[in-house]
Amino acid sequence: MPERDAAAMGVLLRRRAAAETEQMDRPDCDPRLLDNTYRQFMVINRVLSGWRQLYARELRTIQKADQSPVTVLDVGSGGGDLPVMLARWAARDGKPLHITGIDPDPRAAAFARRRPSTPGVEFRQAHSTDLVQEGATFDVVISNHVLHHLAPDELRQLLADSEVLAVRKALHNDLVRSPAAFALFSVAALPFRRSFIRQDGLTSIRRSYRPGELAAAAPPGWSVGKSAAFHQVLSFRRD
Repeated sequence: MPERDAAAMGVLLRRRAAAETEQMDRPDCDPRLLDNTYRQFMVINRVLSGWRQLYARELRTIQKADQSPVTVLDVGSGGGDLPVMLARWAARDGKPLHITGIDPDPRAAAFARRRPSTPGVEFRQAHSTDLVQEGATFDVVISNHVLHHLAPDELRQLLADSEVLAVRKALHNDLVRSPAAFALFSVAALPFRRSFIRQDGLTSIRRSYRPGELAAAAPPGWSVGKSAAFHQVLSFRRD
């Protein structure tokens, strides 16, 4: 990358682009492009999000005295690809999970419910606060690429809800804002056409936190750790 371009990118990414909006979050976005985006997330999340390692380290190792399935809540589950991946990995390992994916966006919830059924996976249109009000609890609460979408008060609410809902731990996996992430994704996402993947992915990186920023935004009891490349996980643990 030319030195001038690198300098310009550094300026672009110096501060969070918190006021930017991703196309898929707009209520009037093209529904066909939105559906294609949900479909293509399966590839993006499998390759880039680091959940295979998080699953092996954080979910597969949980032991329950009664041998019942570990219960997981995926907040902001979008098109539902992560719950399906986790359930399939767990089934192969003989350690079944019961995963509930929730999303307040009716478009995401409808797409997820149209997926072929996967044992141990269910989807609901709901907010995390709805489940708190219901008195629900789960062994683990997770999210993927959600934190950077949230306004400060929404982030505080999600973390407060997670503390109530999680019996063992909460793991919120998200991007890290950096020039390298921006440059590499801008090239890696070129094959993903007829969707919002590339445009929104670059916006997501610009909206994402650096580790120190995320730690400062989180309440006491939460910690920021490394995840996959260009990712971080904000965690709360009882175990």
